[in-house]
Amino acid sequence: MIIEKVLNNNVVVTKDESQAEIVVMGKGLAFNKKPGDFISKDKIDKIFKLSNQGMSQKFQELAHDIPLEYFTIAVQIIEYAKEKLNKTLNESIYLSLTDHLYTAIERTKKNIQMPNVLLWDIKRLFPDEFEIGKRTVEKILEEYHVHLSEDEAGFIALHIVNAQTENPEMDDMYAYTKTLQDILNIVRYYYKIDLNEESVYFYRFTTHLRFFLSRVVNQTQHDGEVEEELLSIVQKKYGTAMTCVEKIQSYLIDSFDYHMSSDEKMYLAIHIARLADMNR
Repeated sequence: MIIEKVLNNNVVVTKDESQAEIVVMGKGLAFNKKPGDFISKDKIDKIFKLSNQGMSQKFQELAHDIPLEYFTIAVQIIEYAKEKLNKTLNESIYLSLTDHLYTAIERTKKNIQMPNVLLWDIKRLFPDEFEIGKRTVEKILEEYHVHLSEDEAGFIALHIVNAQTENPEMDDMYAYTKTLQDILNIVRYYYKIDLNEESVYFYRFTTHLRFFLSRVVNQTQHDGEVEEELLSIVQKKYGTAMTCVEKIQSYLIDSFDYHMSSDEKMYLAIHIARLADMNR
């Protein structure tokens, strides 16, 4: 392979057999090298071929500034996540997760902690992804002797959740945004309240809706099981919110022919009840 661009001692831009631009990594791969020089394939540890040109450019910028070991651990976690979840992840996660791990580790070294206000929701809505987040925290402790918090495990889980959704086309993005606003309006009119869009509860609710609506637009229902006893408790405690959820269900059936599962209804009702209580 011939070097097109040297990003640092460990990362270069080159081309594959089909002349497509790729980013390759390897310890000391580009030491004392310059564009036009050859590199040996046996020194390459990882090859990145990003289909989107903008994504490729961002990846190169990131590789220029972040040490190789952060990419290495991110790749290990991504491969582990793919195997554990048995799902394809959007290639953007190579950017987002590497950048987050680097930032989180450097921030923790300076004793700067960032609370994750969505941690409770993440644990319950995305248990598999949260387990991967916890495994990442354990791995960083083993390799870097840096103890990331449980909040960071939650942030890592969100990166993995986001990577499970392909970037929507423009039509889907419009539907996604319109649907988000329509559901918020259903809640507003049902409770006859103005929503405080600066509150943590509004942020939690809209974040939950973003993940939920990704499933609605893509017709991929969440099939988690809910114990009948737990569902009965929620229905009794949040009966008003459950009625609001049924109105949202009718809207989703009319607009998308989407039928919510029991656990989707339950979690949506809990979020709505808390949001309504804080805005009365």
